[in-house]
Formats: sequence, structure tokens, C-alpha cells
Amino acid sequence: MAVDKTSSEYLIAEKNHKRYLRARDNGHSDFVKEAETCKDFYRGEQWDEDDKAFLDEAGRPALTINKVLSTVNTLLGEQSSRRASYQAKMRKGGSQELAAIHAKVLLQVSEANNLDYLESDVFRDGVITGRGYFDARMDFDSNIYGDVHITRCKNGEVLPDPDADEYDPKTWNEVTTTAWLSLDEVAHQYGEAKASEVKDKVSVGDYFTDDSVLFGSSNNTFGDRTGDHADIDPVEERDVRAVRVISRQYYKPRSTRFFVDMETGDTRPIPEGWSDKRVEFTKAIYGLGELTRKSRVIRWTTTADSVVLKDEWSPYRSFTIIPYFCYWVDGKPFGVVKNLISPQEQLNKIKSQELHIVNSTANSGWVVEEDSLVNMTADELANQGSKTGVVLEVKKSARKDPEKIKPNQIPTGLERISLNTQQDIKEISGVTDAMLGLESAEVSGVALENKQGRGQVQIQCPLDNLARTRKLLGDKILELIKDFYTDERLIHITRDDLLDRPDEQFTVNQVTAEGRVLNDMSVGEYEVVVTTQPARDAYNDSQFAEMLSMRSTGVNVPAYRVVEASHLAKKDDIAKEMKQLEGLGEQTPEQQQLANMQMQFSMSSMQLELQKLANEVAKLASETRFNDARAKDVADSDAMEMRHLDADMAKSREGNDLRRDLSDKSNIAGIDRQILQHRGRMAEKVADAQLNPTVNKQEQQPNV
Repeated sequence: MAVDKTSSEYLIAEKNHKRYLRARDNGHSDFVKEAETCKDFYRGEQWDEDDKAFLDEAGRPALTINKVLSTVNTLLGEQSSRRASYQAKMRKGGSQELAAIHAKVLLQVSEANNLDYLESDVFRDGVITGRGYFDARMDFDSNIYGDVHITRCKNGEVLPDPDADEYDPKTWNEVTTTAWLSLDEVAHQYGEAKASEVKDKVSVGDYFTDDSVLFGSSNNTFGDRTGDHADIDPVEERDVRAVRVISRQYYKPRSTRFFVDMETGDTRPIPEGWSDKRVEFTKAIYGLGELTRKSRVIRWTTTADSVVLKDEWSPYRSFTIIPYFCYWVDGKPFGVVKNLISPQEQLNKIKSQELHIVNSTANSGWVVEEDSLVNMTADELANQGSKTGVVLEVKKSARKDPEKIKPNQIPTGLERISLNTQQDIKEISGVTDAMLGLESAEVSGVALENKQGRGQVQIQCPLDNLARTRKLLGDKILELIKDFYTDERLIHITRDDLLDRPDEQFTVNQVTAEGRVLNDMSVGEYEVVVTTQPARDAYNDSQFAEMLSMRSTGVNVPAYRVVEASHLAKKDDIAKEMKQLEGLGEQTPEQQQLANMQMQFSMSSMQLELQKLANEVAKLASETRFNDARAKDVADSDAMEMRHLDADMAKSREGNDLRRDLSDKSNIAGIDRQILQHRGRMAEKVADAQLNPTVNKQEQQPNV
């Protein structure tokens, strides 16, 4: 079948193939080769085949001390202990109730796709090779309305935009995926007619490159798909083993219809495939307008060599590919293993050299004079001379006994280099001894936790990028929900032990008899919030330990709750029995009747008790009134007594005042008499002096 190279279909396929070649030859081929090397080192295939063959031929060991395995597994363990939980937060135009409904739908999508295990696989790809990819799209195989379907893409089959330099794929211009598909797989996905067209065109040798088609009689296997087909006539029809299918998503300008919120001015594209009747119905219900304008829309072209399998506008607003890059530096992602290859190779060589020196020390050879051995020949000595307890018998006439050759000593710095190399691996990866569980028993628990915390700081970058990928994936899931979960459907959520709630069913987009839409998924804008929670086993262990601690401190945690958090084989049955014994479980009719009788008896007892208390209160009230009356009489008597005392005190005060006045007057009179007496004496002396002046002068002269 001749190929028309001027047809529009051929030109589309040719352009698609050239874009693939451009992405492949601009770094992707180098990445695939490097990724295979990193995977080999993780699996323990760390020796070059030529080097290993040379060592085997020389009789020297080639040891593999795989430190990459334990290092990577430690990071994988950190990821598995921090599971993602997707929630929805209202942005505008919605409600908290609808945000809760969106969160439940996100949970259902996560459960249906086993997202925890899928994320572990993608994270492992990113840690080992530097790149991991999710693919999130709608699947209509099991549901005519479509379900969100998330898968892991092999990192060698995804070719990102070679011109992109940002983490978020929304900033890329294109993304290409490629895979080898058999003709049966092509027929299943794109129809029998397309599969026949592919076979007719490539079986005659008219294909783009050798990288476009594989020939052979077997199906795709785990073995090598490459081979030399030069001996096959290119025009001879032969079996097509597999064909390379190239699927490219790329942005292209296009006139697009939008819904318009007439109050806020917000716009939202009308989903592809909606009929005019449905668009008008939606506009009428929510009071929306409509406009058409140029926008950046995704075109999706899928080809198998020169055959166009699909070329149409994508039903999605963004690319289906969501990347995870372990380390990201301006468009250059890389993983943990890449920087561990050199120290791992050095460690293997040093350990192999150490073993070789030890082996050569045990059998270093002999120096023997000719015909000096009696009980064996020189060849037998060469074979048995290194055995433990070997006995050599020599001739008496031998001038020199056999002498063992002194082996070379192990260099003193060789062991030090080995230890330094192992330390280099830990420092490069950021995985410490504490995180590997290799700390000695002398280290305290607090110190061990601090060391583990510091180690987690060093590996925070891969975990931060994982959080970024989770956010991108959550936004993509929410986009698919809002664009495709527009019909009435039943959502079923299977709860797990972490939530401790029964399974739940609810309906979204349910139209009532009044024309209202309950749980309308198209109303409002919401934002995905990603939080982390411990893995189920670790969570249950921590809950069990906390419950035991609370009970030991006196907190009355029900015993059946402790059993539910344990790891007993029949913990549900045991917890149910304990709940029944504690009177907290479901009751039989007889138990319910007995409980009612007990309740009535308790109520009667409480009423009698209340009546008794009321009588006691009345008695106390009567006694209180009596005591109040007595207290009043006593108070009146005390008041009368106080008045008498006040009168007596007043009389006493008046008598005291009178006596004080009389005393004061008597004192004054005595003083006056003394003054008068003194004045009289002075007057007598003056009169005597005037009558006898001579006697007075002699009396005044001093004695000599």
C-alpha cells in the first residue's frame, strides 16, 4: 500500500513524529540511559560487564556492597509514613457544605485509584531516576458518565517540553508520551481499521525510522526489543511485532465558548461536547451569560508512524501528565541515586580489593628446592599448601626447607578509605545512621529523636517537591470532577480504621421535584488543601499507646476503645463483647425492657429522694424563721441593756468631771495661799532691813 506523502494526515503524522524526535534528542535519550544505570544500582547490578569479566578471568572477586538500596529505602519509608489527605476549601461562589461534598468526592477518587500505593511507585521513580509521572484522565469503560482514572507513567515514556524550565506543567507548551503497542492493542484502543492501516503501511518497509516499528513473531516481552533486520527484504510482508505510538498534547489558540457570571464577571469554559440545550439549561438555572473569545486550548494528536490515530481538541483544560521531580534546578531534575554512583563504585572496588588481599595472604605460594619434598610433589603442594594443618615432609639431604612466600600486607589506609566512602554516601544522600536505625545502644532516646529530626531536615527537599506534586494532582482531580461529574451519580465511600466511621453513600447533582439541584458540583470555586497523616499501622500504634497512657493516669477511656486500637486477630468481636458488658452496645428487647424497668425504678427513687429533700428544706426553713425571731428578741434585750449602760457611763462621766473641777479649783486656791505667804515673808524681811541696817551689812560681808 503506497503512502500519499502529500495528504493532510501524513503531514500531521510527520510533524508529530518530528516533535517526538526533537524532544527525544534534546536530553531525553540521555535521561533514559542514566535512569537505567540508576535502576541497576538500586537493584544491585553495579559492575560493568567488561570489568567483571576481567576480574573473573583473573580470579579476583567483584563484590557488591549495595548501600544505595538501604539509602533509597529509607526515603521510601519516610514517604510511606506520611500519607496524603485531600480536602477542599471554598474560594468563592460556593459554600462550606459543598466544600465538604467536594472533599468526600476527592476521598472517593483517591480510594478508587489506590492513590497511596500509586504515589509510592511514582515517588520511588523520582528518588531513583529523578522523574516520576502521574496520568489523570477520565475513564468511560466501567461507567458511561466517566470516572477519574489515575495511573503511573513510566518515566522513559514521558517526554516533557524540551523548552520548559518550570515545575508546573501548566507552563509547558507541550508534553509527549510514547509506548510500544502491539497491533491488537492498537485495535482495542483505536479500532480495527486503524490497526489494519498501520500494518499495511509499515509491513512494506515504508516507515519513518527504525525507532517507529519492531518486527518479529513474538509479543512484547521482558527481553530486548532491538534486533538487526538487515537480512529481511524491506518490501517483503512480515509480522509487525510492535509499533511506536506517539501521543502529543500541546496548546493551540482557539475560539472558545465561556459561561459568564453576570454579577462577578468570572468566566469558565463550557465543557467540550455539551449540547446547546444543556448549555441553555445551565444558563437559565444559574443566571449565567455566554461569550466567545480566543483562548489557549489543548490539541491532542496521537499517531502510529504515518497513521493518525487521533487528532482532536482535548476535553481537558490542562495536561493529563502530572510530574514529580525529586530535585529540581532550573529545568534539570535529578534523583538521589545519581550522586551515589561514584562513591558506590569506589566502595565496591575497595571491598573487593580488601578481599583479594586477604585471599592472597592465605595462599601466597612456596619456595621449594628441587626434589626436596617426600610426601607430595610440588604440584600437590601448590594445591594443598594453603589448607589448615598441612604437613610437609622433606629429605634430610635438603639444604633448605620449603619456605612460604611472605604476602603483601594490607595497606593501612585502605580500610580508612572504605569507611570514608560509606560516610560520603550518608552525607550525600542526607540519610543518617539514626534514620537507618544504626545508632549504638548508648545513645539516649532524646538524642536519637534529635538526630532523626536533623536527618529529616536534610531530606526535606524531596518531600517538599512531593507536596508540590500532590497539590498539582489534587487540582487536576478537582478540575476533572467539576468538568465531568455534572450528572446525577451515587458516590460510595469506604471508610477505613483511621476515620472510625461507617461507609457512606450520597448523591451529587440530584435534581429535586422543585427543579433544585442538590450537591451541585458545578457551583462555586474551590481550592485543594493537601495535608499529611500517618500510615494506618503507625496511626493505630500511636493511638493504642496513648490510650494505655491515659488509662494509667486515671482517664476513664472505655476498654472496648483500647481493644479496637490493638492488633488482636478478632479485635472487633472482642470490642463488641466488651461494649455489651459495659452496657454501651445494642440491646435485645428483653434487655431494653429490663433497662426501662430499671429506669422507672430509678425515677421513682429519685422522686422519693427529691420529696425527702423538699421536706428537709421546709424543716430547715422553719428552724431558720424560729432562730431569726429569737435572734430579734435577743437583739432588743441587748439594745435595752446597752442604753442602761450608756446612761450609767454618762452619770459617771458627769461625776468625774465635777470632781475634776473641784480638784482644780482647790489646787488653785492652795497656790494662791502659798504666793500670799511668800509675799508676806518677803515684806517682813524688807521691814527688818530698814530697821537694822548695820546688822544687815555685816551679814552681807563674806567670811575671810
